[in-house]
Amino acid sequence: MTVATLVVSGLFIFLSASLGLLAYDGAKFSSVARSQLIFGLGGGLIAFFFCLAVPYRVWKRFSLHIFGASIVLTLLVFIPHLGLTLNGATRWIHIGPITLQPSEFLKIAYILYLATWFSNTKSKINTIGQGLIPFGIITAITGAALLAQPDTDTFVIIAVAGGAMFMAAGARIKHLAILAGAGICLLIILVSFRPYLADRLTTFLHPTLDPRGTSYQVQQSLLAVGAGETFGRGFGQSIQKFGKLPEPISDSIFSVFAEEFGFVGGLALIFVYITFALRGLWVAARTPDMFGGLVAVGIVVLITAQSFLNIGAMLALLPLSGLPLVFVSHGGTALLVSLGAAGILLSISRSITK
Repeated sequence: MTVATLVVSGLFIFLSASLGLLAYDGAKFSSVARSQLIFGLGGGLIAFFFCLAVPYRVWKRFSLHIFGASIVLTLLVFIPHLGLTLNGATRWIHIGPITLQPSEFLKIAYILYLATWFSNTKSKINTIGQGLIPFGIITAITGAALLAQPDTDTFVIIAVAGGAMFMAAGARIKHLAILAGAGICLLIILVSFRPYLADRLTTFLHPTLDPRGTSYQVQQSLLAVGAGETFGRGFGQSIQKFGKLPEPISDSIFSVFAEEFGFVGGLALIFVYITFALRGLWVAARTPDMFGGLVAVGIVVLITAQSFLNIGAMLALLPLSGLPLVFVSHGGTALLVSLGAAGILLSISRSITK
């Protein structure tokens, strides 16, 4: 019920936000709607029911192959005339009318393989040789493929999900502290060498510093959220989506929703994500085997952390990330993979009653 609520609500929010495109470019609206509805929602529902029908333990048997294939698929973006570069980032594969973002598949592949490794290691997870070092290598391979694109945001989300799985598997506090320190050092290095990350951090610390430049999106987002007041302007009545709010169908879609449904609507959407997280962790705690429990933890943290990072950025509570709102934002590949992941989670949930 929670997944269905998010998907149906996301569809209506997306269609409303897309009206901003229709006012300026009907062709682009048609292309975006087709991608979201046919490839994302249609393909996602097929993936959802397929993953629901497949016993989740089957994924453990093929996790290494899935992980390896996802790494290769992610690296294909660097092949000329196959990879697609937008706004300085090479993150997509363009094949005829279809555009894929391989990093979305890599998210789930990483979770499946990491859960397989940890469940095979079991009691040795608290050792350096069987726990910390393998986790670091698997995460480093994944990070290298993503940071080269560059796709820092996706890597951060994957690392957070992986860290949660490592902790749930029984990692030592000392090893978690080492990973946290390494992660902070890596972020400092990335911010130092990638100006756009430094701009995001500056905007977060000083959101009014450059209202016509780097702070523009945050300022317009806050205007949209504030304009919604308590109950919002009403469905489809957002003003900011018409050329004022950058990326109204992707990064900034929560701001459009908050403008149309107000504080009450925004709070309700956040509550649904929290319900999803709590129910997912409930499933993880009661799964009969370690593999299923770790996969559940990874999927729950991946979806909810990404969603809350998106919402927090639109409220100026966190730095801008460029991450979409799961089940809601535009992105056919993201919606397809998210629904597939939800199917796996529900397959794990089924095992509790058997």
